[in-house]
Amino acid sequence: MTWLWAIIVGLVLGLIAKAIIPGKQQIPLWLTIIFGMLGSVLGNWVASGLGVAETKGIDWIRHLLQLAGAIVVVAVGDRLWVSLRSRRKQTT
Repeated sequence: MTWLWAIIVGLVLGLIAKAIIPGKQQIPLWLTIIFGMLGSVLGNWVASGLGVAETKGIDWIRHLLQLAGAIVVVAVGDRLWVSLRSRRKQTT
């Protein structure tokens, strides 16, 4: 069941990150989910480092850090995806 939640959170964070980043991202949905999951892990890691991973009530800081991580991972991942796709098209 935890994998299902990880996929759902990855999808939500990835889609929100794509909506926040200016311009059109060219990554497919499956990669958006993976990047959202990676961003969530990155945000949790930063939250743990800052000592705000577990708080009373809703962990707003942790959730914002997860979203920030997803934004970074989606932005960087999209640029890598585009460059890999363009290289592949140039060689064929």
